[in-house]
Amino acid sequence: MEIAAILLIAIAVIVVVTLVKAVRIVPQQRQDVVERLGKYKRTLSPGLNLLVPYIDAVRTKVDMREQVVSFPPQPVITSDNLVVSIDTVLYFKVVDSVRATYEISNFLQAIEQLTVTTLRNVIGSLDLERALTSREEINRHLSGVLDETTGRWGIKVTRVEIKAIEPPPSIRDSMEKQMRAERDRRAAILNAEGLKQSQILTAEGEKQAAVLRADGDRQARILQAEGQAKAIRTVFDAIHQANPSQKVLAYQYLQALPQIANGSANKVWIVPAELTKALEGMGGALGGLAGMVGDAPSPEASRGAGEVEREAAEAAQAAATAAQEIHDEVRVAEAQATGGNGPQGLPAPEPVSPESLLNDPADHRERG
Repeated sequence: MEIAAILLIAIAVIVVVTLVKAVRIVPQQRQDVVERLGKYKRTLSPGLNLLVPYIDAVRTKVDMREQVVSFPPQPVITSDNLVVSIDTVLYFKVVDSVRATYEISNFLQAIEQLTVTTLRNVIGSLDLERALTSREEINRHLSGVLDETTGRWGIKVTRVEIKAIEPPPSIRDSMEKQMRAERDRRAAILNAEGLKQSQILTAEGEKQAAVLRADGDRQARILQAEGQAKAIRTVFDAIHQANPSQKVLAYQYLQALPQIANGSANKVWIVPAELTKALEGMGGALGGLAGMVGDAPSPEASRGAGEVEREAAEAAQAAATAAQEIHDEVRVAEAQATGGNGPQGLPAPEPVSPESLLNDPADHRERG
């Protein structure tokens, strides 16, 4: 009985082991490569699969999902003889589990070595600056080479990324200094551009202000000239309408003559020798104009004749005094200019009296 029990237990164990070896459950996104007596037989798909116990065996279990592998930093020499350390990340997936199993012994190690050698070939043809700025170009080149080579192994390289490119510390310091210098240069250029724009705007503002001021001055001068023209025209029209006599004009001239002589800008006067005769003729004109036709004094004028004669005498006296002072100043100026040795100036005119201006002999003759 004991032997029978042992046999039953052994048979049960063999049956269980046989069932375990005969039944294979494959999860999703995995393929199992089956060999029969050491020769490839078939590939198990996801789900429930049956094998021949003790004859069929699973060689490898291949993961069909996309995988990510990060390779350790690799030293690479650039074309300008600088050693840089490059980290790469590889994305791939197995598309043919049979070839991935039988075409190469370790496809992951093969991909790593192929990536390193291809990366050295690509970086060796570039200088440091171009290698730092051409990552997209390097990635495309690596992807093309790896995809072409690993296609024979049943592997599809989907993406290759350069994670980091680390130049030597001395080169990093030089690059930082260069970047700081470049930033300083750009800042100086921006400041210069700002200063230029501000100066241009200031100059344009000053130009417009000068134009506006000039236009304002022009308008003011035009208005002032128009005002003076209107004033002169008004005075002229008033004088023309009043029709003053010659005696009034001569009287106004005698009143204005002392003011002309006392002007601050009148430093030197040139007095003609016939000044006294001119004044005598003026006085004769004052007396002779009374007998002109149509200029007879009115009764009101006769009543104020005494006052008019008094004012005329005062004006003549002031004119004679001013003429004498002007003549003295001219004599002094001539003496200073010639140093006392040059030719003498004009002869001194005869003194003019107010009575000679008012009581002209010609006037007496006409009255006689």
